Amino acid sequence: MDVAQSFFEGDRRALARALTWVESGLPEGEALLRAARGRGRARVVGLTGSPGSGKSTLTDRLIGAVRERGQTAAVLAVDPSSPFTGGAILGDRIRMMRHHKDEGVFIRSMASRGSLGGLAGATVAALALLEAFGFDWIFVETVGVGQSEVDIARVADTTVLVLTPAAGDAVQAFKAGVMEIADVIAVNKYDLPGGARIVQELRTTLEFAPPRPAGWKVPVLTTIATTGEGTAELLAAIEDHHRHLEEHGLLEPHRIERARFEVASVIQQLGQESVRESDELVAAVATGRLTPRQAAARLVARALELGD
Repeated sequence: MDVAQSFFEGDRRALARALTWVESGLPEGEALLRAARGRGRARVVGLTGSPGSGKSTLTDRLIGAVRERGQTAAVLAVDPSSPFTGGAILGDRIRMMRHHKDEGVFIRSMASRGSLGGLAGATVAALALLEAFGFDWIFVETVGVGQSEVDIARVADTTVLVLTPAAGDAVQAFKAGVMEIADVIAVNKYDLPGGARIVQELRTTLEFAPPRPAGWKVPVLTTIATTGEGTAELLAAIEDHHRHLEEHGLLEPHRIERARFEVASVIQQLGQESVRESDELVAAVATGRLTPRQAAARLVARALELGD
C-alpha cells in the first residue's frame, strides 16, 4: 500500500500507519509530514487538569456534541507511559469506546514518554497529520500530572482547565501555574459538595489575574460529564475563544508557537539520545575534565554534522 497516497485520499488505516511512523521517528513519517504541513484548519482544543477530574468523560461528551452537528473529531489522548514498554497505557481511550465505530471520529492514544510537560514532542507532529487529514476538531487530552501541564497552551488554540470541587484541587492549580494558561475553566463533577464555593473562588481569583491577550475574559463554567450537563455551554465557550483569536489576529501566532514547541522538543529528544550514547563525554564531565556546557557544545556540534 502506498501509505502517503492513501493518506491524502482519506484512508483511516493509512492515517494510523502514518501516526505510528511519526511517533517512532521513522524517515517515512518525516517525508509525509513535510507534504502534510499547512493543510487543514482544525480547531485544536487542549484539556488538562488533575487526574480523576473527568477529562476523558468530558472529552467524550464534546465529541458527541460536535458529531451531532455533523462535524468530525479526532482525539489525541496522551497517556502515561508504561515503565516497561514505553507505550501508552490506553486508559483514556477505553473511556471513549462508544465512538469506535463512528467513521467521523478518530481516537489515538500516545505515550507521554516521560515528558515533564505532559506532552511528547511527537504529539505536535501527530496534530499536523490529523489537520491534513481534514478533521474539523482535534481534542488533545494531557496526562494530568499537575505542575507540568503548561506545554498544552503552546500546542492548543484553546486550553480548557478541568477542575473538581475536590478539596485542594483549585489550590493545586494555583500553585502549579496552570491557571495562567487556561482559556476556559470547567468545574466538572459540579454535583459534588463544594461546587458553588470553588466556582466563586475561581471567579474571584480571575478578577486579580494578569490581563489575557486582547482582553479575553476566562469563563468559569460548570459541568457534570457523566450526564452531559453543561457540555453545550462548554463547547460554546470554546468557540467564543476561537472567534476571539481570529478577530484579533492571534490564531497564526499560536500556530507559530506550536512549531516552536515542536522544534524545541526535537532538540531536547536529540540531546537526551546523544547523552545516552556519549559515555566518554559524560565521564569527562564527572572527572572534571570538561564542564557540562563544553560537553553539550560538542554534542550539539556532532548532531549538526550528522544533520541534513
